[in-house]
Amino acid sequence: MRLLIVEDAEDVCDAIAESLTRIGHVCDRARTLADARQFLSVQPFDLVILDINLPDGFGHDLLREIRARGETLAVIMLTARLGVDDRVDALDAGADDYLVKPFDIRELEARVRAVARRRHGETDAVLKAGDITFNTATRRVTVAGKPCELTRREQALLEILLSSRGRVIAKEELHSRLFGLDDEAGLNAVELYVARLRKKLTSEKLEIRTLRGLGYQAFVSGAVHSA
Repeated sequence: MRLLIVEDAEDVCDAIAESLTRIGHVCDRARTLADARQFLSVQPFDLVILDINLPDGFGHDLLREIRARGETLAVIMLTARLGVDDRVDALDAGADDYLVKPFDIRELEARVRAVARRRHGETDAVLKAGDITFNTATRRVTVAGKPCELTRREQALLEILLSSRGRVIAKEELHSRLFGLDDEAGLNAVELYVARLRKKLTSEKLEIRTLRGLGYQAFVSGAVHSA
């Protein structure tokens, strides 16, 4: 997923970004509300991790702006405040989840996975399509019951395709969700990673289709999907 981390404490922001990047997510970092608004104006994101107290205002304000625009962007709020009223305010403002500092980074990773599952209508951490399973918690991929070793970015691509199976995903969307603003990879990099993924999966039931001029689609043999 493509994530925006809005946190002014550099050590906290870096720790979150490093942890989530390690498990396959693309992370951009903003230290202020102004920076966050700039990121959101030019780049689509799957999820925002948003601190409540920022140098130029409160995270609640940005959250309300996002919801006022009708955006369904997932948001997890972070705060050092322990009061019940603060948690209620965050959830009432439209937050998908809420985490109190200090927290174990593993809990944040789990909450990110849980929010992503709810957004995609999944019920557990294991994505299944045909003879392929992908455990999003352990990052373990199997094909017909046998382990399949994928790189971090190949895992990210597979997760996007499995979570959106049946839907045609434009190359530009895949690029924005696989590469950060600091990455120099062009659109052709998407084709490269799709080719690598096809070669490694060797699935008899899952097909990654290329629809010229439209994008890519994960299609399971025998399943009925609408593009």
